[in-house]
Amino acid sequence: MFSNIPQMHRATCQKLGPRPSLRFKKYGKYYDLSWTDKLNRVNGLAAGLIGLGIQKGDRVAMLAENSAEWIVSDLGILSAGAADVTLHAPLSPKQAAYQIGHSEARGIIVSNQAQADKIIAVLDELPLLEFMICIDPVKVDCRLNVMTLDGLIQRGKLAGPEAIAEVDKRVESLTSDDPITIIYTSGTTGNPKGVVLTHGNLTSNCQMTYDISSVSHEDILLSWLPYSHIYARTVDLYMTAYGGITLALAESVDTLVQNLAEIQPTWLTSVPRFYEKIWSSVEALPDEIRAKTLRKIFGPRLRYLSSGGAPLPVYVCKGFWDSGIPMLEGYGLTESSPVICFNTLEEHRPGTVGKTLPGVEVKIAEDGEILTKGPHVMKEYWKNEEATAETLKDGWLYTGDVGEIDEDGYLVITDRKKELIITSAGKNISPSELENAMLANPYIDQAVTYGDKRKFVSAILVPEFEVLGKKLKELGIEIKTEGEFIANKEIHDFYMQQVQEIMESFSNPERVKNFLILNRAFQLDLEELTPTLKVRRKFITGKYSKELDAFYES
Repeated sequence: MFSNIPQMHRATCQKLGPRPSLRFKKYGKYYDLSWTDKLNRVNGLAAGLIGLGIQKGDRVAMLAENSAEWIVSDLGILSAGAADVTLHAPLSPKQAAYQIGHSEARGIIVSNQAQADKIIAVLDELPLLEFMICIDPVKVDCRLNVMTLDGLIQRGKLAGPEAIAEVDKRVESLTSDDPITIIYTSGTTGNPKGVVLTHGNLTSNCQMTYDISSVSHEDILLSWLPYSHIYARTVDLYMTAYGGITLALAESVDTLVQNLAEIQPTWLTSVPRFYEKIWSSVEALPDEIRAKTLRKIFGPRLRYLSSGGAPLPVYVCKGFWDSGIPMLEGYGLTESSPVICFNTLEEHRPGTVGKTLPGVEVKIAEDGEILTKGPHVMKEYWKNEEATAETLKDGWLYTGDVGEIDEDGYLVITDRKKELIITSAGKNISPSELENAMLANPYIDQAVTYGDKRKFVSAILVPEFEVLGKKLKELGIEIKTEGEFIANKEIHDFYMQQVQEIMESFSNPERVKNFLILNRAFQLDLEELTPTLKVRRKFITGKYSKELDAFYES
């Protein structure tokens, strides 16, 4: 067991040397970065940061999109003995300012001019910020010490053997209890909480996850999830470093299908939203053609798919299995580093998130809440003793999720504890169960339910526009909008028929009785989705509360 992430990464670099560590596309062409070359860049950056005065335990923020430079920056910060504060790239200047200021970061690494401009816009609110390192060259005029990433790496390399020796000393001094990162979780109200994870949290979690995964250094993982999020950080970055797996970087979610064809990976990690979109594009095909189409999309070498970050609809999971592509769902949260449970090729059950990792404990509280204990549980919430005390009790992490463990040890998640709908008649309703049932309908792409303390349940629906378009063409109907909503009575009546058929399997108090139809999909840049594309239910219902409340007034 390694005591810290840089130590673990170095061991693989020394073992695999010239073999490809990273594969990425630049100027329309793929390039490989070997384990040796990556380590040299990491050490150069760490030496450069130490030359800037970074001490063990300091915080350095990162505001950048996925790239090979993001990975080098992360490992360079950690190798200098510091902890990084990984900000989600779409954050607004105000949001970024809060996380940088609250974490007391001394410096920041940004990707480009747009991200640098965000920092400059709020610089007066960040008196502790001393320097800005830019992956791409930028033009700024400010009090910060500004330099390029390549320039700082070169400065560190030129500092000589003594500087690299200091990096070695910093790495060896890091213990499993030292903080590795602060990740701010997206809350529905108020400022987000900073989750403090340690080197021990992440080394143990990536090693335990690797031990149950059927992967080796012969595999190629295609990666696109944001590295600022703990799911991709642990599984895509650190687990691959532990196992010596080549990590191929997708250009973006928009090019993911194209990148699949180019890379032909053996393994892909993603979130349900992507798999749902792929499934909806092939669902109407005959079984044999559907299977061939999916295999063509994901490539001939793919061995299995991993899903996490949000609940995966059972029909999607079963559909992939029936088409000959293993789909393995897991479960975790930022506070648990993140993996708690995962299905494996040997032990899997669609509709569950698998069994607990070796060394991880899970139990169900009397009220149904899922609790977990083990080396994966966070250290604390940064500068928030009250929230820490509410979430960590006697070593157990109170996840806020509700679920049950079946007779064979598989965990089933039913919902978020705080998001259960309790109607005015006292009926407890699971919004996820209702939403997943509606998502199985080919005409519904996204769904959010509403109705806490109300007489009945209502919803906001997002159509599967391609499928709906074909239907409306048959009927000779054009979409009419009113604000952000589709206003056609004929379309509303059509969806009412769909919803009523879906609701037949639910009791009367649980059924969705009315709904709004949005004229667009929920969007990340409007804060309607989390970085892993999970719907932010309370934010959305709050945003459209006036329109939803009108159902109950009438």
